[in-house]
Amino acid sequence: MAYHKITLTVNGEAEQVDVSSNMTLLRMLREKMGKTGTKNGCAAGECGACTVMVDGEPVNSCMMLAIECDGKEIVTVEGLADNGHLAPIQEAIIDSGGVQCGFCTPGILIASQALLDRNPNPSQAEIQEALVGNLCRCTGYVRIIEAVQAAAKMV
Repeated sequence: MAYHKITLTVNGEAEQVDVSSNMTLLRMLREKMGKTGTKNGCAAGECGACTVMVDGEPVNSCMMLAIECDGKEIVTVEGLADNGHLAPIQEAIIDSGGVQCGFCTPGILIASQALLDRNPNPSQAEIQEALVGNLCRCTGYVRIIEAVQAAAKMV
């Protein structure tokens, strides 16, 4: 198995990591970097629990090879908070009761933040479209959508 040294930025910190050719971004984040907020739900790109931002775009980290991230900027759920202060989307999802079991929450937070970064005042339809790749088996999405709307008003 070939190994590669990649350089990337994770949550604002420059990093160098040795990765195998077949290691996914998800495995690198969890196993090599301790970013366990990113969840392994399906390992097939279907559930969105592993969503992270790569250069500002939400991606399923289970479907991206770590070597593809050389020179990229990655944001995980751990990177949303700023100096211990929750991001507006994190506060809003808590306040709205949009969390139940919590397994899908990191991916939903990242997908929501990516939407708010590109569209600070999304419509309900735009929120639903942004979250189409994130499966939640507990909440029914109503409170999650309300949380994104509330976060948009906080910024």
